[in-house]
Amino acid sequence: MSKKSEYKLKNEAFLEDLKGKEGILELPCGILYRVLQQGEGSRQPNMGSIVAVHYKGSLINGRVFDDSRERGCPEAFRLRELVTGWQIALQRMRPGDRWEIYLPAAVGYGAKTSGPIPGNSTLIFDIELLGVA
Repeated sequence: MSKKSEYKLKNEAFLEDLKGKEGILELPCGILYRVLQQGEGSRQPNMGSIVAVHYKGSLINGRVFDDSRERGCPEAFRLRELVTGWQIALQRMRPGDRWEIYLPAAVGYGAKTSGPIPGNSTLIFDIELLGVA
């Protein structure tokens, strides 16, 4: 078995192991999430929204590839320009919500490598939705 095939299977197995664990919920496309903090806001984003977020992205081995809190500055993104997994999850969040989301490669970066993220990676994000415009 090639290293790429082995890596893909390891990432898929990670998600399967999470299913059914306490506090883990599932969204469409195999996205798993855990609510870390419940927000007070009422406006949920839609595809036309700009979202303000704090986030940390990591791989299943714990390696962090991006962290807005470490930079000390939240980020603003157009929802429609984000990876599919973020689009699906954020449209279900409300301002003040903080979720840990687990994205299968199919709704992340797929089979292609993107910067420090190998192809077929399960992506783990700690996302706090700060605001919606």
